[in-house]
Amino acid sequence: MKKTLLALAGTAALMGQALADINVGVTVSATGPAASLGIPEKNTFTLLPTTIAGQKVNYIVLDDASDTTTAVANTRKLITEHKVDVVVGSTVTPNSLAMIDAVAESQTPMISMAASARIVEPIDAKKRWVFKTPQNDIMMALAIASHMASQGVKTVGFVGFADAYGEGWYNEFNKVASTKGLTIVANERYNRTDTSVTGQVLKILAAKPDAVLVAGSGTPAALPQKTLKERGYTGKFYQTHGVANNDFLRVGGKDVEGTFLPSGPVLVATQLPADHPVKKSALDYAAKYEAAFGKGSVSTFGGHAWDAGQLLQAAIPAAVKKAQPGTPAFRAALRDALEAVKEMPGAHGVFSMSDKDHLGLDQRARVMVKIENGTWKYQP
Repeated sequence: MKKTLLALAGTAALMGQALADINVGVTVSATGPAASLGIPEKNTFTLLPTTIAGQKVNYIVLDDASDTTTAVANTRKLITEHKVDVVVGSTVTPNSLAMIDAVAESQTPMISMAASARIVEPIDAKKRWVFKTPQNDIMMALAIASHMASQGVKTVGFVGFADAYGEGWYNEFNKVASTKGLTIVANERYNRTDTSVTGQVLKILAAKPDAVLVAGSGTPAALPQKTLKERGYTGKFYQTHGVANNDFLRVGGKDVEGTFLPSGPVLVATQLPADHPVKKSALDYAAKYEAAFGKGSVSTFGGHAWDAGQLLQAAIPAAVKKAQPGTPAFRAALRDALEAVKEMPGAHGVFSMSDKDHLGLDQRARVMVKIENGTWKYQP
């Protein structure tokens, strides 16, 4: 009898492990200044599989309203109340940086959907738990600087957000500008919630740059460009990959025509050459998103969420072989499995992680794009 009971208990334990849910905690900026980025990310989580490696997957999605304090509170809630196995988020760099302490303390892996390299570099005791899917700013800054040089630009006016995103972009662009023969002649900042940038624009105009680089994201990035246009600026405009969504086109209107920007391949997936290594995987995401949310609705930001989902689909099968979801051992195994992902195609590039690289993207993850007739035009 005792042997029978022990056997039944062992069977129940195995069944419990087989049926254990994997909980994925998500915090996105679905409202507030970064909403045009966070909404497609939130939408994308509805497209991700609810079963991976035979385990049920639950996505607990919270809105941090583009607010750093709320993002941290959401992270702690997901970890302590929902007992999540992994945190995905947030949408913007300041929020993601603020979340690192919480995930490191609880030893919960995190996949950020924000761009700054500071989120994952340098890899230390805290950041060994943190991964991200968007291209590093330096990769995109080099693409912009190279394009500027090819267009005969010599002097550049810079205006960016007065936060970690703007500072990070200035530092990265400043590193590569001189290597391409570029001189930064103006360096201005503004807040995401500002409604006027007249003072900053007047200083840029006084410097008479050949081109202006706006280091903002989402719809607030349109403000300096619209103001410069109103004041008669006729030089070239560059934006960062932080504006690659249709809301920016809608808000910017005719004032953003002719703008150049670097982007993940997913933005122009249908225009990519047939042999582009990301074309197939980018088209797959675009087709699924547009089938659910309408033709022309896909954006690069949703692509970052999709790639987080692809990383989890690649890593979870290895992790469940080592530990049961809901345990510290599983979280550690999932972290290790994420770090071991190799040559995984996503919407934005091909990911190959390592213990020294928690982004894992290379030059296959960027293209240059021009805004023409209110749409995105691939620049070979």
